[in-house]
Amino acid sequence: MKKSISRALKATVLAAFLLPATASSSDSDSWRYGLSIYGWFPDISGTTAFPLGAGEDFTVPIGDILDNLQFTFQGSFDARKGKWGMFADMIYLDLGKSGQETRDGMIGDAQIPVDVTAKVGFDMKSLITTAAGYYRMVDETNKSFDFVFGLRYADVSQKLNWNLSGNIGDLPVSGPVGSAKVSASYWDAIIGMRGQFGFGQSGKWYIPYYADIGTGDSDLTWQAAGGIGYRFGWGEIAGVWRYLDYDLPSGKSIGDMDFSGPAIGAVFRW
Repeated sequence: MKKSISRALKATVLAAFLLPATASSSDSDSWRYGLSIYGWFPDISGTTAFPLGAGEDFTVPIGDILDNLQFTFQGSFDARKGKWGMFADMIYLDLGKSGQETRDGMIGDAQIPVDVTAKVGFDMKSLITTAAGYYRMVDETNKSFDFVFGLRYADVSQKLNWNLSGNIGDLPVSGPVGSAKVSASYWDAIIGMRGQFGFGQSGKWYIPYYADIGTGDSDLTWQAAGGIGYRFGWGEIAGVWRYLDYDLPSGKSIGDMDFSGPAIGAVFRW
């Protein structure tokens, strides 16, 4: 039943996404384009259960061992004619952290004893893409407001490496050295809004905002961003704080996740 609903949502959004091409054929306005290249540097929080050979779970809270970003690329493209438009956004994140501590995590329901040293390495790669159409409901000199509808796709893989030394005893682990990997992908239909508020005598300063919410393969996903920007003749530069949250079905290897942090980028318009 859920798959049928998901297919129906995708078909509905696809049809809506194609509306700009048909509805704008009689519009006298020319096409307007925007290309954004930005960097988003989020903190990650969530939980992951890695299955081991013995059938137990090695659960490590991501926030306990992850505090930096190894590589990221983000960009978006926007096209609008008249009141109708469409955009695509891509986020690729490669994150990792390694650490050495005692009592760093759980193996099954057993706490690692104080005389055991755990060297743990965690890597996460994620691709998050959004494809959406929008309808511009407000289009004024210092103010705009768009109604957004579309799809978001997330593909996440996580790998855990561990090396336990000391008096391991009866800990339920398949070996003192090992690794485990999990991955998952999610399709979700989203609706939302975005816009800008200009201020200042010249109107070059503005406040951008964005928010969406959706569901599908995930129980709930939502995203919000806001900040400040400045307009130039060729485009804009903006800095925002961006938050993305996933409430995922229970019993999955990858638990709930959220991404939160600053982003800065340039938008080229023509």
